[in-house]
Amino acid sequence: MVKNKAQERVPKTRARAKTNKKMRLSINCVIVIVSMVIAGWFGYKGYLETRVNTPYDGQKLVKYTSGLKVPDRYWGTYRPGAYFGLKTRDPYSLVTGLMWYFPRFVRYDGTGFRHWCEQSDELNRYAWLEHDGRTFGVQEIVDNHVLIRTTFVKKRGGYRGGDWTARIAVSLENPQIMDHLFLEEISLLFYTAIEDGTKGWIKANLGDYDRLTGIEGNTQGLGSFSINVNLINGTIEEHSFLSTVALGLNVLKGTVLQNLRIAAQKGSLKKHLVLAGEQLPLLPEGKREDPNFVVTQVTGKIPFEIEVSYESGSFSNRMDKLTGNNYDEALKEHREQFSKKFESVFNLKSKGYKDDEVAFAKMAFSNLIGSIGYFYGTSQVQSTYTQGPVPYWKAPLYTAVPSRSFFPRGFLWDEGFHGLLISVWDTEIELDIISHWFDLMNIEGWIPREMILGEEAVAKVPKEFITQINTNANPPTFFLTLDFLLQRSEQDLLKHNFHLLDKLYPRLQAWFSWFNTTQIGELPGTYRWRGRDEKATRELNPKTLTSGLDDYPRASHPSVAERHVDLRCWIAYAARVMANIAEMLSYPAKKYQETYRYLSDNNLLNELHWSPNAQAYSDYGLHTDKVVLQKIVPPPSRKQQSNVQITPEMTRVVLEKPLLKFVDTTFGYVSLFPFILQIVEPDSPQLGKILQDLRDPDLLWTKYGLRSLAKTSPLYMKYNTQHDAPYWRGPIWINLNYLTVRAAYYYSNVKGPYQESAKKIYQELRKNLIQNIIIQYKKTGYLWEQYDDTEGKGKGSHPFTGWTSLVVLLMAEIY
Repeated sequence: MVKNKAQERVPKTRARAKTNKKMRLSINCVIVIVSMVIAGWFGYKGYLETRVNTPYDGQKLVKYTSGLKVPDRYWGTYRPGAYFGLKTRDPYSLVTGLMWYFPRFVRYDGTGFRHWCEQSDELNRYAWLEHDGRTFGVQEIVDNHVLIRTTFVKKRGGYRGGDWTARIAVSLENPQIMDHLFLEEISLLFYTAIEDGTKGWIKANLGDYDRLTGIEGNTQGLGSFSINVNLINGTIEEHSFLSTVALGLNVLKGTVLQNLRIAAQKGSLKKHLVLAGEQLPLLPEGKREDPNFVVTQVTGKIPFEIEVSYESGSFSNRMDKLTGNNYDEALKEHREQFSKKFESVFNLKSKGYKDDEVAFAKMAFSNLIGSIGYFYGTSQVQSTYTQGPVPYWKAPLYTAVPSRSFFPRGFLWDEGFHGLLISVWDTEIELDIISHWFDLMNIEGWIPREMILGEEAVAKVPKEFITQINTNANPPTFFLTLDFLLQRSEQDLLKHNFHLLDKLYPRLQAWFSWFNTTQIGELPGTYRWRGRDEKATRELNPKTLTSGLDDYPRASHPSVAERHVDLRCWIAYAARVMANIAEMLSYPAKKYQETYRYLSDNNLLNELHWSPNAQAYSDYGLHTDKVVLQKIVPPPSRKQQSNVQITPEMTRVVLEKPLLKFVDTTFGYVSLFPFILQIVEPDSPQLGKILQDLRDPDLLWTKYGLRSLAKTSPLYMKYNTQHDAPYWRGPIWINLNYLTVRAAYYYSNVKGPYQESAKKIYQELRKNLIQNIIIQYKKTGYLWEQYDDTEGKGKGSHPFTGWTSLVVLLMAEIY
């Protein structure tokens, strides 16, 4: 049968329709799959973006944000950046503080007006001379040869942290040599303020003639309280006050100065520059805002003394006020207890130290523990997956600080050194500090290297240093502290702090894992600090801030081929400590033991880091020594006028092609890490060479301590940029000198061919360090960030009672 054409088209049309339908289904499937992939990618990208500011998923170590759970440390001198002031360990706290000025010398721009610790104030000296970290403190501040002595004592009672009293006494440091035309008057301003976000209020109580008689208030943390300021000794010539609104703790000084200017403009008939009294600013609606800042000002002839007493409303069974003779007796008792404990812990008198040397050691210790701060706020972080900085979660931080004037905030690698001294004195305080730091860990196992929390901390930091990058590490020095604690008091830790250590352990695992994955090098067993700038054109040698050694010379051209010997040693050391902690807590330790054995294998260490040419441990990377800074004047553009002068900038010029090799012309602290972290074997020839080099005055040895970079290094004492003076390129640093002394002590007590050589270096280096630090303190009134390697003079920021206070452990021979 013959089909017609119409009949023939029907099956073909149906076939095409089926084909088209299949195609449409396939296209739809592809669209759905692509959409799902895109959605999945964006979801994953969002997940990656949020990891940097997502907290570690585990039980918090600091269970309570309110310090009331630790009542004897609820109140404290937790504002290290201020010359004097107390606050609570609450996220939102009542804050007290001291300002002062000399009427003859103060200016309206703030010159001569003291509040925050500033190097530009050029004070003769200031430091806590005695402080136990809990109940009392004695501080001396010398400004233009006027001695300001601040003391405080706390008293337990009630359920809101108890009472405290502070005394501020002003006298001439040496009246016999004072010029008759010198200052005779000083104006003290003691204030009370409420941090932004605090639920509560404060107000000034006024008596006759509108004179402030005291302050009262009520906050969520403190309940009701009262503060009174009274004259104890001397004569007060003026007494005024200010009750107003300050826009933040970072502008308290500015608020006072503004009020002083207003008072002066009103033509006050007062003899002295005084506060104008109650100044409540009006809001746009015309309503008055309640004050959050109350200042009482007393101006008097030197000498005089005032007493500030804080009383908690919850202290219902108060028998005796902590004032007058009661205060004198309480302070005397605390000082006696402090001296007894100090000797029992450090045994300096029994070692033959003189009274002035013991007093120095008390100051060095006290200014460290008295500089412990309590901060709360949001840090600023960034990862490769975020378009810019993002906020970390709000968190508290209880920590010591390196320098009250220059670094009044938390630094991760500094804190591990601080913990060595603090833990000898008070294990509970140190474990609390460690707990706060490890609660700052994110889900990746990363802890920011700087924590800048709160208005006051942020105000002291240049903008470019605020954001913390999550690829960047910092030396894991908390393993130093933990190892120290284990060696000194393992049984005590197990008995009293087992549960805390058990909660800490998963975070330690995460931290170690983060280091051991994010900081690895190209070859097995190698490690590389991240954060070096490959495109740097203004730096002679791109800095390695993440190593803690900032401008210490590394390979001239940062690359993925680099391997850093100090980081490798830190990871090996951390693995050993992790194994010991795991064993103590009865967890499997095999993984960490194997990692330590692998990384401490001296044959592999020598293969990767021992330079046959230099006969020293070295970094490896893309390097040349032929790099200089030169002034290069760019050609003028058409838009520039002929009379416009162009200031040439120093730019890095590479005169020789870099090659992959050992950075063996650089000998310094980094070269010592296999020694100072006790990884090199006691019978190793490398140990003998290290000890020989240590004692060479052309390399690191000086009569003041070990310089950071050998005099033979091409970059010894060279500026890294046009304006950046050498930092870790010659000066003497106490933290790594302490580790070196500790290592020499270790090798002097282990059988081997170099035992006697290690012992000699231990004795001489320890003596040199102690002598010079004490001499420079007597000359200048300060501990310093670093010391000059030619004359031993203090350099850098001061007071720097952070790791420089390790001199106390050197004196006590505690390692």
